[in-house]
Amino acid sequence: MSRDDEGTRGRHGSTGVQGITNNGRRVVFEVDGDTLDTPVAPGQVLRTVLRDAGVHSVKKGCDAGDCGACSVLVDGDPVHSCVYPAHRLDGRAVTTAAGLGTPDAPHPMQQAFVDAAGFQCGFCTAGMVVTASTFTEADRDDLPRLLKGNICRCTGYRSIRDAICGVGNTVAPAVGEAAGRSVKAPAGLRVVTGREEFTLDSPAPTALLHIAVLGSPHPHARIVAIDTAAALALPGVHAVLTHHDSPATLFSTGRHEDREDDPDDGLVLDPVLRFRGQRVAAVVAESRRQAELARDAIVVEYEQLPAVFDPEEARLPGAPLLHGEKTSEVSRIAVPERNTVAAMHGETGDVEAALAAADATVEGTWTTQRVSHGSLETHATRGWLDDDGRLVLRTSSQVPFLVRDEIAHVFGLPEDRVRVFTKRVGGGFGGKQELLTEDLVTLAVLATGHPVQYEFTRDDEFTIAPTRHPMRVRVRLGATADGTLTALHVDQLMDTGAYGNHGVGVMYHSVHESVAVYRCASKRVDAESVYTNNLPSGAFRGYGLGQVIFAIESAMDELAIRLGIDPFELRRKNVVVPGDAMVVTDPDEETDLIWGSYGLDQCLDLVEEALAGPDAQPAPEGPTWSTGTGMALAMIATMPPRGHFADTTVELRPDGGYDIGVGTAEFGNGTTTVHTQLVATALGTTPDRVSVRQSDTDVARYDSGAFGSAGVVVAGKALWAAAHKLRAAMIDRALTLAGGAADVVDGGTAPEVVPGGVVVTRASSAGSAGSAAGPAATRLVTVDELLAYGPLVADGSHDGTPRSVAFNVHAFKVAVDRSTGEVRMLRSIQAADAGTVLNPEQLRGQIEGGTAQAIGTALYEEMMLDGEGRVLTTALRNYRLPKFSDVPETEVHFATTHDELGPLGAKSMSEAPYNPVAPALANAIRDALGVRPHELPMSRDRLWRLAR
Repeated sequence: MSRDDEGTRGRHGSTGVQGITNNGRRVVFEVDGDTLDTPVAPGQVLRTVLRDAGVHSVKKGCDAGDCGACSVLVDGDPVHSCVYPAHRLDGRAVTTAAGLGTPDAPHPMQQAFVDAAGFQCGFCTAGMVVTASTFTEADRDDLPRLLKGNICRCTGYRSIRDAICGVGNTVAPAVGEAAGRSVKAPAGLRVVTGREEFTLDSPAPTALLHIAVLGSPHPHARIVAIDTAAALALPGVHAVLTHHDSPATLFSTGRHEDREDDPDDGLVLDPVLRFRGQRVAAVVAESRRQAELARDAIVVEYEQLPAVFDPEEARLPGAPLLHGEKTSEVSRIAVPERNTVAAMHGETGDVEAALAAADATVEGTWTTQRVSHGSLETHATRGWLDDDGRLVLRTSSQVPFLVRDEIAHVFGLPEDRVRVFTKRVGGGFGGKQELLTEDLVTLAVLATGHPVQYEFTRDDEFTIAPTRHPMRVRVRLGATADGTLTALHVDQLMDTGAYGNHGVGVMYHSVHESVAVYRCASKRVDAESVYTNNLPSGAFRGYGLGQVIFAIESAMDELAIRLGIDPFELRRKNVVVPGDAMVVTDPDEETDLIWGSYGLDQCLDLVEEALAGPDAQPAPEGPTWSTGTGMALAMIATMPPRGHFADTTVELRPDGGYDIGVGTAEFGNGTTTVHTQLVATALGTTPDRVSVRQSDTDVARYDSGAFGSAGVVVAGKALWAAAHKLRAAMIDRALTLAGGAADVVDGGTAPEVVPGGVVVTRASSAGSAGSAAGPAATRLVTVDELLAYGPLVADGSHDGTPRSVAFNVHAFKVAVDRSTGEVRMLRSIQAADAGTVLNPEQLRGQIEGGTAQAIGTALYEEMMLDGEGRVLTTALRNYRLPKFSDVPETEVHFATTHDELGPLGAKSMSEAPYNPVAPALANAIRDALGVRPHELPMSRDRLWRLAR
């Protein structure tokens, strides 16, 4: 419902802060050297004052004083601006990251963060740098305490410590030698000075409207009636959108190259509500505050429906059905009448007979919890109609092209009438491989004709954004006395929540590489993905592998104990090797997985040798402390199955630099850095002379998106091909300009692309009888000459097949206090089979960051629900993201391999480091306590009870 028409749009002018008339006051203070005289509302905080004034170097991560992304200096002291009262600002001096320094003249601490590669997505970095700028050299020994108010979800903190301590980890590469070097991120100086734009870091367009959503108070209900009259009558309200305004097209929020990989089970606004917090209505108003007031004026009558919250119960006969009205044929739900989104039941060999004949068997059930992605930039979209009436969405997404295609599908728009683009994205981890805000913004823009913005709060991130899939995994193993595996059975059940976004893909992926990594004559998999009335689950780093690997690797460790075999040796005896088929349950299954390279043997050796070395810190003394070691391995395909596409371009600029066009978004994955390295290496230049146009459906060609660790092995390979095509075109034109390609270089030096053009060398001319030959003639064909005959641009593409595999092995040494359940990590070691390492420091950071995130999953993080679908964990302070003091330094080792599929022999390595960490830590705790943990997280209270 909308009260806008051409004659009345925009008639409610915003008054006061946040568009609400108030009894506040004015304050005058200094921001980065400039005077700001502004009104502030009662209860307003410094962060919103700064953002409203266009100071975008201050970020919003939590608005609760938990994460530190908003940190600034007030009269030289670091504070969280999201909890600093605005009325205290009179006469104060506020310094943000932008006021500390500029890209041309950075503060020493800002330069140190660039030199140390002390960031990944960079959303926390402005606040981190501001806080660190106040530290003295003496403070370096107290960083765990001093940084307790600043969280980084990406790095694992080691590089941040290096930056603060003045350790440089990057280099300036020589011409044509960028690949394989620890090159600085192209956006580094902009990130550390707060000038790199994230999703909402731009001036708001005129007449920008804001969305506030009314969420369902019930886990399962039908809307009987909805009265929006009172809400529409309030000042500033332009529209109240309900299911009556929603397109009728079913879709999934989960995004894949093939949209049919996910079930079509949702609507933009649905009259049937299947989890608490699901959209009931959306108010579109001139300020967020006005929208919230109007939201509270909506009156809804609900018919409550039976609900189910346990996936075991949800698939039983007679359970309440979430999508029982839908069909398998239309919505691609495996068994709607059993709440089953997807199912896999298969066997090779005879598992029961093999278990009966085994010399040793292991059986156990492991459970994993809901985990929030914890990206510090929340989901957000700003949309508008351009001068041509096209829909434009600026959004926080890993998949702008897939979002464009689905928006066009749902709203019946031609794809060329929709533009979707991202700026830098503040973390993803799979959570932004969804369509969570873009559809509602589209509906609001089309309904009102105004620019509209919808931004999740941190509460929203916990209560309505998808999470990692909770799983129950039962594993049975059988083996001979010498440790040869004879039986492997995985029975997996996952809670996909109220909607099936990623519920199919995560299920199949979770039981693929986790099972295929082991040779075993008899294997069986029983896996089901089941709807419940809990909040939806979705894509998360590892895409289901981490949950099942936790169970299988724990069972393998228990088998090693029962057989008295070293856990490294048990793995060596049973893992697949080149020449083996990678079998789940069908030996004849067609697959595009090939052995592009193999480094698992090296990884096992590297970790075992490192684990035998001295401890990084001594074990605590006392009778209640016990120590233990543990290890685990993981295999993962280097890119997603069923196609992942990238079309790229590289163009020579008049200044001799290069423009590359690539659709991949940058969200801390580091692909932008590697892309510039690859192009610079191919074209004989340096990365600083390569500019990137990316993640914009109008300015780059098609890209499936930044997920499945595809940024290097798909888009990077496409760019490598484009750069070599351009190099060949430049040489061909240079040869023509130098006098003809037929004989110019005959017997001479091959033409060389260099900064400034192409060097062509003629062969030396023969001298007269009795005289020496003349000197070789060398000529630089300049860029101006090359471009005088037209532009020079080349394209390259890759379709994501065939695929290789990568391996990771992790080990811990821990000390566990039996009296408290405290775990101290004395050693953390990971070896990675990443093929050719294109940027050692950046790859080390990916492994450290994945390890830190997995340590959070293993020990600390858990989204708590009340058993009736109500999320109880709604703030970071109650969720326990790992902080500086929680994460040990991980020793990182690289196998020496060269993959025949990846660019320059590289493999993907963004998701992979996460997968073996939790089981390795669980196995170390088992070794210390003599009792095996079966549940994540292995929190102090659980371990204390386990040790009783």
